[in-house]
Amino acid sequence: MPPQKRILRSLQDIRTLSGKVDLTASPYMAYMKVSCLEMEKFRRGKEKTSALRRVENINIRFKEIEAEKAGILKTLDEKKHVPSVSSSSSEPSPSFPPSEGGFKLRY
Repeated sequence: MPPQKRILRSLQDIRTLSGKVDLTASPYMAYMKVSCLEMEKFRRGKEKTSALRRVENINIRFKEIEAEKAGILKTLDEKKHVPSVSSSSSEPSPSFPPSEGGFKLRY
């Protein structure tokens, strides 16, 4: 009978069950996972209420802007229908040359 060859084994060849543990095998891991999910749910709820509050503030500001815009347009419309006192004066109104394309800035 020929002598058997000796096979060298290392740590990688040792079989274990460490990577195959179920959550049901260790209940404390399942409870830990549930508690982590609950904490994340709580944080997301806080984020949601904060975001909804910000959206509400933006909507309020939109209404304020529309009210202010309507007031300005109403004032302009009233001034358009009222005859101007300065138009009957003897002073000529200053006239500006027509602009060609807006502002021109040099740097």
